[in-house]
Amino acid sequence: MSTEHHYQQLVDIFDGCFVEDFQTRLIKGDDEPIYLPADEESPWNRVVFAHGFYASALHEISHWCIAGEARRKLVDFGYWYCPDGRDAQTQSQFESVEVKPQALEWLFCVAAGFPFNVSCDNLEGDCEPDRIAFQRKVHAQVMTYFEQGIPARPARFIDALASYYGTPALTAAHFPWPEDL
Repeated sequence: MSTEHHYQQLVDIFDGCFVEDFQTRLIKGDDEPIYLPADEESPWNRVVFAHGFYASALHEISHWCIAGEARRKLVDFGYWYCPDGRDAQTQSQFESVEVKPQALEWLFCVAAGFPFNVSCDNLEGDCEPDRIAFQRKVHAQVMTYFEQGIPARPARFIDALASYYGTPALTAAHFPWPEDL
C-alpha cells in the first residue's frame, strides 16, 4: 500500500486507464489548468493540471470524467468559468456547476487515501461562500452516485486508484456528513 501521493502516480494511473480508449493523457502544467483536445500540436487530448498539484490533477480529472464526447472536442470542454472575485449570484452559479465534479473528486480522494477539501474558489469575491452548505450539496451528489451507480469512466479510475493505493472498496460510510468533519 502506497501512502505517499505524487502527481506522477496520477499521470501513470490516468494514462493507464484512458490513453488507449480515449487518446487522452494527464499533463502537469506550469500555470492554470486547462483541457486541450488533440490538435496539430499533439495527437493526444490533454487534461492539464496546475503546477504539479495532486489535488489539481484529481479535480481536472473529475471535469474530464463528466464531459461528454462532444464537450471533449472543445477547449476546456466549452464550459463557462468565472474566475475568483465572483459576486453572490455568480458564486451560486459556479457552485451549481461544481457539485458533480467535486463529488467525483471526493470519490477519487477517498479511493487514493488523499484528503478532500471542498473548494468554493472565491477568495477575492464580495461574498463569503457557505462552505458547509456547498459541501452538503457535494455530499448529496456522492450519495446519489452510490444509489444510481458511478459512471463508467470515473468508476474505472476509482478502481485503478484503489488498486494502486490499496484502499478498500468505497462505501457511503467513507463520506461523512459535513457537520461531522
